[in-house]
Amino acid sequence: MSRQIRHGQSHAGLLRDGSAPVAASANTRLDAIVVPAARPAFALQDVISLSAALSVPLVILCSRQAQVRQVARRVEKTLGAQAIVVEVPEDYRPPCDTPLTSSGDFQAASANRSSDLSTKRNIGLLLGRMCGWSKILFVDDDIRGFSPRDVRRLAGYLDRHPVASMVSRYFPDNSVVCHARRLAGFKQDVFVSGATLGVNLQHPDQSFFADVYNEDWFFFARHAAERSLMKIGEVSQLEYRPFADPQRAAREEFGDLLAEGLYAAFERRSGSSFEQQLAIATRTSYWEDFKGIRLKTIAETTEALRRAQLWISEADRDSAKESLRIAQERAESISPDLCADFIVNWQEDERRWQKMLTHFPQVRRERDALAELQLPTWISCGYGLPTESQTDLAAAGAVC
Repeated sequence: MSRQIRHGQSHAGLLRDGSAPVAASANTRLDAIVVPAARPAFALQDVISLSAALSVPLVILCSRQAQVRQVARRVEKTLGAQAIVVEVPEDYRPPCDTPLTSSGDFQAASANRSSDLSTKRNIGLLLGRMCGWSKILFVDDDIRGFSPRDVRRLAGYLDRHPVASMVSRYFPDNSVVCHARRLAGFKQDVFVSGATLGVNLQHPDQSFFADVYNEDWFFFARHAAERSLMKIGEVSQLEYRPFADPQRAAREEFGDLLAEGLYAAFERRSGSSFEQQLAIATRTSYWEDFKGIRLKTIAETTEALRRAQLWISEADRDSAKESLRIAQERAESISPDLCADFIVNWQEDERRWQKMLTHFPQVRRERDALAELQLPTWISCGYGLPTESQTDLAAAGAVC
């Protein structure tokens, strides 16, 4: 019997616990750690040190404040470190068909957010497939508190599971609305994310990262629905002020509404196949109902903040309420038809992605893969190793 749809405080029931030791025969070796980097080079020292401790090479994908040569110097000064440091231009798009989920209507619903995180993670997937890698670990540049033991366990679990991830409880890895709920005194859990995400690149149902907030939830949606999404340990992330820019809530709201609604459908139809659970989220009527629940949740949180006099400063309360007001306005503007259309287009994008991967070229060297991906500026470097750089590769032909 179907359970009533709700906006959950936790999706922990969709996870599988990976606290048990992996089998002695498990392969606990990663082929690479992929870092989508936008912060300055010094912010990458923790993940550079982790890669050196594990003897796993890095792929550091740089844009914005992350400068290729400065990052390369950090790698060269860290005992045991080795990396390919790649410049990702601001207007870069992989040489593939543009995803349907990147259309103008969906971008407008996301308040025209500007993020290259999905692009960089997709580069990591494509690079790994071309190079014949089996296991990679995505690590965001604001993640700290790594346990090499947990990373090895995560790699071991990838022998039998397509994805495995970690949780960041401090600072909590949540959306603006979820941070506001915690501030207002509601219970609010933290889910696994792409911030520390292991991927088995040889799995046949590998997805892609859509250009929308909560892109990681869409990437591992099938595995969450099938209760095969592994949680392996915890990390921390750098603290930030979630309410400092009220427009952050506008940029997040479409992706947050979609992801929370999709995962609510998974929990509602526990025991059904992924396709049966997904079918719910292709119905406009479902999104009419869930949009109402989302707006009720935001209103409930706003009211709770008004009553929260004792443990919240007036400044924090006012900034959180303003962010919630922006989120409410954005949610009200999103049509249920658009939500259903996104789910349909996302699934078509996934089918096209998987078909493309079956025809993807295999290469012998990372530099050849970067040429195929039309990324001409990179440095291959390491502690005590000769440095190789390339800044003028000829544009490669399309690979999709």
